[in-house]
Amino acid sequence: MRREYHRWWSPTLHRDMELLEFGHAGARVVVFPTSQGRFFEWEDRGMLGVMREMITRGWFHIICVDSVDAESWYAYHLHPAARIWRHEQYTTYIIDEVLPWSRWRNHHPFTIFTGASFGGFHALSMGLRYPNQVQRILSLSGLTDIKTFLGGFYNDLVYFQNPVDFIPNEHDPERLDRLRQQDIILTVGRDDRLLVQNRELSGKLWGRGIGNALREWEGFAHDWPVWQHQLHLYIGGHD
Repeated sequence: MRREYHRWWSPTLHRDMELLEFGHAGARVVVFPTSQGRFFEWEDRGMLGVMREMITRGWFHIICVDSVDAESWYAYHLHPAARIWRHEQYTTYIIDEVLPWSRWRNHHPFTIFTGASFGGFHALSMGLRYPNQVQRILSLSGLTDIKTFLGGFYNDLVYFQNPVDFIPNEHDPERLDRLRQQDIILTVGRDDRLLVQNRELSGKLWGRGIGNALREWEGFAHDWPVWQHQLHLYIGGHD
């Protein structure tokens, strides 16, 4: 299985950003780490082990990106508007830097965004915001409403970064068509505090005619061994 480390100066974030690349062909999978996690997290946690054969066979091309959560959502010493703006810059980094680079590395037309816990929020926030660039979203125990981080602060950027807010107001026919073509999978444990949020987002998606698969697991299910199993089950689509 090919493994390569990459680092470049991001003109969007004004800092070096690192990532790991696994595989050589197949659907491109952008992996977001958990809260304040690093680009090597999924490798360290054994998530890529369950996909080794699929990667080696050229079915999936994995791109594990770094986060700037410590400079955005978790930077509580900053005003909420500054934290939100830093996340907006991170979104631009992913869409305008990582995705074009990944297409240069591998011309496969299919792109998947995935992540666990806070990484699930990134996958959903960006994947649903840019349905013309992302064909599948797999959120593993993902946060779906970022407003809980902001202490009541709200502005237009929060709206556009938060799917539970912008999805109910989607009326553009072209965007709705793209969203309805996406394969959206939400997994969450029935004892997870994020269950209500995931049910809310799933319902709002269905309310706009956007199909999605909500997979509720017994227990808490918010842990790496469970996510390994879920990844193996759902990375290729619905079970």
